[in-house]
Amino acid sequence: MNYQFNREWLVKKFQEIQRRILLVMDQLSEEQLNWKPNEQSHRIANLVLHIEGNIKERIAKGILHQNIVRDREAEFSAVFISKAELTAIVKENFDFLIDIVSKLTDRELEQTQLVRNKERTNIDILHQCAAHYSEHMGQIFYIAKLCLNESYKSTSI
Repeated sequence: MNYQFNREWLVKKFQEIQRRILLVMDQLSEEQLNWKPNEQSHRIANLVLHIEGNIKERIAKGILHQNIVRDREAEFSAVFISKAELTAIVKENFDFLIDIVSKLTDRELEQTQLVRNKERTNIDILHQCAAHYSEHMGQIFYIAKLCLNESYKSTSI
């Protein structure tokens, strides 16, 4: 396996997700960041908190073995979060993730952690995180498009 290729690909993917989420959040007001289209949907603020919780659980706890207790239910609670706080959460968590991924050794990438009673390698978990965060990024874009209509600016290259 080409570990260096995987590290570089993951770093670029997490940088892209961070950049695009920040660009779309910059277009929105605090009210829009805390709005949800209906009762079955989430707020952008909650999606950001959910990504943060996942990073803490999979990376800080799973890879770095830090003592983290995740409150997943709280990630989806109806609390108003300022735009500045949401921006800081995205920057801090993705900077942390990118820094860790860039420093992981080949051996650390092959180490395993238990996820939903299944043992998985850290490299597998990181690729799953990239897919997971991309899915939530798509939800964030969709909510932003609902809020902004024709004034939405694409975050694509």
